[in-house]
Amino acid sequence: MNVMKLDVIPPPSRAAADLNYEADLKTALDPILSELLDRAEHAGWDRRKAAYTVMFLAARNLTEGKGAPGNGSSTG
Repeated sequence: MNVMKLDVIPPPSRAAADLNYEADLKTALDPILSELLDRAEHAGWDRRKAAYTVMFLAARNLTEGKGAPGNGSSTG
């Protein structure tokens, strides 16, 4: 298992409106998500269910107003 610090995410190098912004974000988050799923699986959780749960929690985070576009805050 590749061990990395989950709290280290590189900052963006482009404006959010840039066409490559999302590609850069995927590159930044992919190893972190992989590590998170590896850790969940290593702890005994089903990897597919863990991935589904991450998607659910991410969507819930947005619907609760955390990180919603235009609110000026990532803490809601």
